[in-house]
Amino acid sequence: MKAAPDDQLRLLDLQALDSSLDRLAHRRRTLPELAQIEELTARVDKLGGDIVLLETEDRDLGREQAKVDADVEQVRTRTQRDQQRLEAGQVGSPRELESLQSEIESLRRRQSELEDVELEVMERREAVQQRVTEIQQEREQAAADLVAAEQRRDTTWAEIDAEAEKTVTQRKDLAASLPEDLVALYEKVRASSSGIGAAALHRGRCEGCHLQLNTTDLNRLRDADPDDVLRCEECRRILVRTAESGL
Repeated sequence: MKAAPDDQLRLLDLQALDSSLDRLAHRRRTLPELAQIEELTARVDKLGGDIVLLETEDRDLGREQAKVDADVEQVRTRTQRDQQRLEAGQVGSPRELESLQSEIESLRRRQSELEDVELEVMERREAVQQRVTEIQQEREQAAADLVAAEQRRDTTWAEIDAEAEKTVTQRKDLAASLPEDLVALYEKVRASSSGIGAAALHRGRCEGCHLQLNTTDLNRLRDADPDDVLRCEECRRILVRTAESGL
């Protein structure tokens, strides 16, 4: 393939624009905020799930507390009723009196046991409610951090997209000014060579694969016509001769 030396040199400018676009795309994909957003989203979701579980536990404890409260009230009412009978002298026989006193004592023990259970349930419920409050605060902070990270991401994306749009315009104009067959070859090589389709020959070294050319290859390049489109024997990229080629 033949191409004017100036067009070959401008191929390096096209490569520079493409490399810039690649860097912008890579930066867009690998913003630190993206990992932060993923982590914070998972954290917000997990904390939300923890809150649901704790609120469910709180409701269960609330029902348990209500049942214990009712049992305590029932025992207390029965104790008061028996105590009133005892104090009013409504017991007719010593055996009945003994039975009533025994029942009152039993009821008091039962009430004490229930009140211990009631206190335990209340303490457990208080701990759960405290934990709910703490996790809600953690979730609110994580949600705020998530919003901030998303805002930073969107701001940086907007900057990257604006720069990429400008670069795409420059690239389009430059590619249109070059021979179609040269651009087609460049695009084909670039697609199969990690995004590098053209590289400068700098002091006898290919800047695409960074390998020093041997004497035979250098002699071949020296003998080539200025408008010959050269290829690196190692990486097969288009090799562009410059004032610093060392030929």
